Amino acid sequence: MAAASETLQTISKLTPLSEVTAMVDLRVKPVTPRTLDVAAAAGRALAVDAMGPARPSSSLALVDGWALSADATLGAGPYAPIPLIHPPQRIEAGQVLPPDADGVAPFDVVAVKNGFAEALATINPGDGVLPAGGDNDPAIPLRRAGERLRMTDLAAFAAVGLSRIAVREPRIRVLPLRGTTIVSAAARLLASDIERRGGAAKLDDPARDLGTVLASETADAIVVIGGTGSGRNDNSVHTMARDCELAVHGMAITPGETAALGFAGPRVLLLLPGRLDAALSVWLTVGRRIQDRLAGVPGGERQPYKILTLSRKVSSTVGLAEVVPVRRVQDTVEPLASRYLPLSALTRSDGWIMVPAESEGYAEGTTVQVRPWP
Repeated sequence: MAAASETLQTISKLTPLSEVTAMVDLRVKPVTPRTLDVAAAAGRALAVDAMGPARPSSSLALVDGWALSADATLGAGPYAPIPLIHPPQRIEAGQVLPPDADGVAPFDVVAVKNGFAEALATINPGDGVLPAGGDNDPAIPLRRAGERLRMTDLAAFAAVGLSRIAVREPRIRVLPLRGTTIVSAAARLLASDIERRGGAAKLDDPARDLGTVLASETADAIVVIGGTGSGRNDNSVHTMARDCELAVHGMAITPGETAALGFAGPRVLLLLPGRLDAALSVWLTVGRRIQDRLAGVPGGERQPYKILTLSRKVSSTVGLAEVVPVRRVQDTVEPLASRYLPLSALTRSDGWIMVPAESEGYAEGTTVQVRPWP
């Protein structure tokens, strides 16, 4: 019995979530940039500002029509046509404007008959024209360092002539310590979220030993699932404390109180409970922040959310930040679970809300920020 008590993993205190995230911000540094083809950079965070050449180099027609000088059409109207001294040149979208033209008139604005042309409406300078540099000003970044790249960004980069860009792509190893259905499902979910948010995830086999992984790993971060509690076979926290620095064991967040955070030199380790709800809760609030810091995303990436009204109150424990699943009902949301989140609550919910540690909860009718699940 004495030997068992000596190896029992216990939590001496719950560290406030704000202190955990402050530690992450202070100690987790951006990874070394790498250069990727633009086509392969979706979701990655830019390491430096993306700059492109001026485009176009000359004014282009934006529409098919007549290239002409806008001044020549001044005062023209359907009942007061203005003869055009110089016949306009027909032009197609994407063609360079002639030197004496500063506008493109639709075909029905100019009447051409017997070699003579008349303007039937007034055209303003720049109408139907993409000016030189209008697509891209070389002095203004297309996207800035620390911003994650969308597919639209990559299409614009390619169109402006960029083929390769410098990005930060954190390498994160996901280690499920047990081969149970729930732990394996949580590991696959986290690996998928890491990849979607621009990281390179390596999903390990559950048979791997944490101590062996710590001794040989070269990834930027290790996310371990399972073994953080006080069960007979729980020893992941002891292993981390033995082989590297244990910074936190016990976080003031529910679900997920038994999570742990540690460091092996510059490498960060996040130990998650072996429950899907608890692993997901800590990953959303701490794990994603670790990935953001590794990617050089300043202050953490702002997560999308919708502002909706609670249809009934949410009660919470002061001192614990709480992740609560909610289901949308017309223009309101209702909480589905608290503390322990059943699998059915996760699948039936449309998102989640965060109750801060200093709050006792939210009253019915409170507006809340509803964030999507991965």
